[in-house]
Amino acid sequence: MSENTNTAADIDLKGRLDTATSPDWQTKILSALEKKKNLRIDAKELDYISSAGLRVLLLSHKTAIAKGGSCVFLNFSPEVLQILEMTGFTSILSLESVAE
Repeated sequence: MSENTNTAADIDLKGRLDTATSPDWQTKILSALEKKKNLRIDAKELDYISSAGLRVLLLSHKTAIAKGGSCVFLNFSPEVLQILEMTGFTSILSLESVAE
């Protein structure tokens, strides 16, 4: 996780977001939401996402919205974006850019 900006907590997802890693990422994200109500989650180094990872993304989004904030996702790879599209998450999450 990188440093918080004045308006949002910046989080850099890396590697795999799956059953083994999602509890740690969930803790990091919820901890950031205790300090800031807005999140910017950069996924340019995210290689893989499972259903457990999708749950973390949804929880991040819902928690930020419930706090009156926002959760913006940046730079999903085409492979991860395809999973988000197949599961309908592209219509739920706020996506700003896609890594090439």
